[in-house]
Amino acid sequence: MKCPYCNYEETQVIDTRETENLEVTRRRRECLKCNKRFTTYERVEEADIIVVKKDGRRERFGRKKLIDGILKACEKRDISLDKVEKLVDEVESDLRKRDSVEVESKVIGELVMKKLKTLDKVAYIRFASVYREFEDLERFGEELEKLIKK
Repeated sequence: MKCPYCNYEETQVIDTRETENLEVTRRRRECLKCNKRFTTYERVEEADIIVVKKDGRRERFGRKKLIDGILKACEKRDISLDKVEKLVDEVESDLRKRDSVEVESKVIGELVMKKLKTLDKVAYIRFASVYREFEDLERFGEELEKLIKK
C-alpha cells in the first residue's frame, strides 16, 4: 500500500476493524518512512447491477441516484441520512442476492416502497406518487386509503 503523503511503498497495519454489516474492512495504517497515519477500506468488488428501464434502456445501478430520490421523498421529515443509506444498503443487498445482475427498475421501486412504508408513511406516499405516476387525486386517494386501512 502506497503512502498518500510521501508515496513510500511500505506501510504497517496498526488496526483492523470490520464494519457493522461485515461488508467492509477498515484498516488504520502507518507509513514506515514518514510515520503519518491514514485509513484504507477494503471491500469485495462486485459485478455491476444493470437496471432495465421501462423503455428497455439499460444503465448501471446508481446508488447516489437512489439516495437522491429517497431524500426527495423524505424532505422535511425527521429521517436521518444514516437511515436512508441503511435503506439503500438493504435494497442493494436484496438486488445482489438475485440470480441475475439485470433487474427491472420497477423491482427496485417496489423494494424501496416496501422499505419506506415501514420507515415513514409520508415519505412512502411521496415516493409512491412519483414512482407510480399518479395522474389525479383519485389515484392518490386510493393509495392513501390502502395505507390507512393497514
